[in-house]
Amino acid sequence: MTFTIEAFHFHVLPMRTRFPFKYGIASMSALPHLFVTADLVVDGEPVQGLASEGLPPKWFTKDPDTLFEVDLAEMLAVIQNASRIGRLAGEKGTSFFAWWRNLYAEQESWSQVRSVPSLLANLGVSLIERSVLDGLCKALGQPLHAVLRTDALKIDLGSVREELRGMRITDVIAAEPLSRVHARHTIGLGDALTAADGSLDDGLPFTLEESIRAYGLRYFKIKVCGKLDADLPRLRDISRILTLNCPDGFHSTLDGNEQFYDLASFCEFHEALRADPALEPLFRSILLIEQPLHRSKALTEEVRSGPGMIIDESDGSLKDLPLALDLGYRGTSHKNCKGIVKGLANAALLNKRGTSIPGGPILSGEDLAGMGPVAMLQDLSMAALLGITHLERNGHHYFRGLSMYPQEIQEAALQAHAGFYHRHAEGFPTLRIGQGVLDTGTLNAAPFGCGMEIDASRFEPLNDWIKRGGMNEL
Repeated sequence: MTFTIEAFHFHVLPMRTRFPFKYGIASMSALPHLFVTADLVVDGEPVQGLASEGLPPKWFTKDPDTLFEVDLAEMLAVIQNASRIGRLAGEKGTSFFAWWRNLYAEQESWSQVRSVPSLLANLGVSLIERSVLDGLCKALGQPLHAVLRTDALKIDLGSVREELRGMRITDVIAAEPLSRVHARHTIGLGDALTAADGSLDDGLPFTLEESIRAYGLRYFKIKVCGKLDADLPRLRDISRILTLNCPDGFHSTLDGNEQFYDLASFCEFHEALRADPALEPLFRSILLIEQPLHRSKALTEEVRSGPGMIIDESDGSLKDLPLALDLGYRGTSHKNCKGIVKGLANAALLNKRGTSIPGGPILSGEDLAGMGPVAMLQDLSMAALLGITHLERNGHHYFRGLSMYPQEIQEAALQAHAGFYHRHAEGFPTLRIGQGVLDTGTLNAAPFGCGMEIDASRFEPLNDWIKRGGMNEL
């Protein structure tokens, strides 16, 4: 299968959260949701691919001294540069993997010259990569899992990392994608825990207690700020609430969001929490600890003496996970915003090293408050084929379902994914979570998760949005 690329198009749908999502140094209340459309010609036939991503504050670069407008302009610049590289690399007939290698290498060279962090640079690679993959899956009329089980994409893991020489994609992905996955509910730093913390009358669960009752949640991601005087009493409340409301047990992960600048400080913090008797049920449930060390320090010292940890923000380039494993980390997170081929190569590396990783390898599923009906569904389809059984899903909690979309898109989502979405009493689609579980069956059957024809040109063109000062309206 060969293809050419005729153009990429960018459109924006601004979104506002139901209430602020506080993580690390950021508190998100609004963001632009960017759609990328790829015009392809696949084996002589025209087809369009689509990808999207919300562009959140202070995650790709965590500089407390810059304005969001500056960070957002930088995000858009790396995405547009990746589109330029991708279009040029696809001017002549090419296979997917040959095209991807060119895209990744050229974006990396460009980012090094401009001192752009690799995590940010690869956001551009990922969005362009996803839009092309969506088009190729549509052209083949097959879901991503089925496409990956063939050699249509020509992905050579040994060319991505020499250590993977001889491994095939079929050695990495599940024989069948998971049809059910657990939604891991994020407890943000500012989230209401009980009715005593406030209320929100918008038809959806607001507090932690309400969310557990409404969705039957059993998996939780708990964010900490790194200050004992703030974290300790809040974690006591969370431990009590989870114990009372989850009589059949619960599982949790801790997210440090890069709040520590050396391992010793984090270990001291961690031991102080573990020593508190009220937190014993919580610590008994912890499956992993996600990136407590700032990215400037995370890959500079061994973490073997600390608790089992994975990297997240430090997983910016292909060289980062091998280094992290050598230092004693147990794995990384998969997020589509960090790349599809890169995610497959990470899964392959964890599979390859397997028993040599003390405690066993971890590939977790995290997100950036991803929203459907494109970004979240593509991310879940990747997680399902990688066999990730529980995933952080923020979009459904911090945003009001798909209510921000035009009515016809809402109806199309309900029709295409009846097991995944359901109609809220007020008419808009929202996630169907029962006993804490999401049904991914229709996502696995669709070309790269979405399976809907969405004309992104009905949203505002990116350049028009920029010219009229759309960034200042967020």
